[in-house]
Amino acid sequence: MNNFLFVAAENDGLYKCKAGGMGDVVRDVPRQISERGDKVHVVVPSYSRLHKDGIFKTKLNFELRGITYSAELYEVIPKKEYNNIHHYVIHHPEIEGGEIAHIYHDNPVEPFFTDFVKFTIFCTAVAEAVKRGAFGKLDIMHLHDWHSSLLLFLKTFHPEYKALKKIRFVYTIHNLAIQGIRPFEDNYASLRNWFPDIPFDKKGLMDYRYQDCINLMAVGIRYADAVHTVSPSYKEDVLLPSEPPEFIGGEGLEKDMQVADNEGRLFGILNGSNYSNIREAEKNTIHRNIIKAIFEWLQEESKKYKADFLAHTGEKVVKFLTEPPSFIVSSVARLTEQKFYFFKRSPEALIEILKKLEKQNGVFMLLGTGAPEYEELLRSISHEHQNMIFINAQSEDVIDSIYLESDLYFMPSLFEPCGISQMLAMRNGHPCLVHHTGGLKDTVEHMKTGFSFDGETYEEKIRNMIDSFDVILDIYNNDKPRWKKIQANAKKMRFTWKKSVDEYYKSLYSM
Repeated sequence: MNNFLFVAAENDGLYKCKAGGMGDVVRDVPRQISERGDKVHVVVPSYSRLHKDGIFKTKLNFELRGITYSAELYEVIPKKEYNNIHHYVIHHPEIEGGEIAHIYHDNPVEPFFTDFVKFTIFCTAVAEAVKRGAFGKLDIMHLHDWHSSLLLFLKTFHPEYKALKKIRFVYTIHNLAIQGIRPFEDNYASLRNWFPDIPFDKKGLMDYRYQDCINLMAVGIRYADAVHTVSPSYKEDVLLPSEPPEFIGGEGLEKDMQVADNEGRLFGILNGSNYSNIREAEKNTIHRNIIKAIFEWLQEESKKYKADFLAHTGEKVVKFLTEPPSFIVSSVARLTEQKFYFFKRSPEALIEILKKLEKQNGVFMLLGTGAPEYEELLRSISHEHQNMIFINAQSEDVIDSIYLESDLYFMPSLFEPCGISQMLAMRNGHPCLVHHTGGLKDTVEHMKTGFSFDGETYEEKIRNMIDSFDVILDIYNNDKPRWKKIQANAKKMRFTWKKSVDEYYKSLYSM
């Protein structure tokens, strides 16, 4: 029996511990591992809240900044119990939740300042717990994104944590664009401030562009035994330099990716999706669910600043109770450059799409929160266009209804390491329109299981994105058998975790 430890910033196996797709992966992969009879421990930060009903396991004392820090390890109760899976959180007063999903902090002036501090404390506490045998004798540690890569620094350079050298380290990249870059010294949130007495190799840790800084994403890629991207096509993308906005590739780390690939350490394995025990919405309740959620949001203190806008959205949706739209296009995502760069740079393209839908009595429903400039842009377009339904908040019930009731799911991501939304829409038999990039290439086949757009230049991509709607609406209106065939093909696709984790065992976990 192998004994695994998953270390991450998110774990959707727990309540309220998810900001993005990483949370899904950290929830689902351990379940597959446990089905194979192996044992998994999953540890995340407590963010000053997740330890509250947990079972205290042990106190962890360790040196940072020349003083003794003391953290606590708790075992916590997951959403669902599985044999051989144990969930833990690490509590320390400085490991607090931030503004993004009560997990990450947003430090616009000094990027990663607060997150560097809290994940440094977290990773050192995890290393101490491993050294003390809190998770038993481990065979494999699976780290996720830069938040956990400091464990590889500790394994390589810290004399206290030599025990980590006996363990195989796997490193998964969920979002290569977010790299955890911080100064080596002369700053509170710098490597030298937290590890004043540890000799380290600057060259092996540094960012190529900012040579006085550590790049924690690069540390994961350089020092792990196996490096994993969450789709095969994204693996190919990251070996090449980015040329934004036409192409997003290695984001300055393509040389590290090439080295890992040449050493046989880099693997592209597609994420999976769930096809059983899933939360499902009731049919024909989408408009009711949106209105119900809006009434709840209007009573929340934190949403008072956009109460007028929520009411404006509710007013639009009320009329759908008696006169539903004939075609629903939808998107569910965080409002970021990755997901909606095309709309931000070319709002006129979105307006052109809305006009095409208008002729059809169609609407575009977009649910999400995120960067203020994206929220403001979408709120202003919603005010001007009756068929733009911008749901500027979060609700699982509404999201489930959107995945169930849309006619077309729209995913114009600038880049996409894997993407799960397209899998969720396809699971319900809905074709997707996607940008032909990364994991979207691996999951949506143009004119067979859905639709995709691309182009050599930015202008060509935008034109093709807009023109795709003519093609899609033409098939929908004038070639019903073909539309039904694309729907059926989408529904038949199975991106199972079993298949993905079989690959993990072959490539990532082979000892």
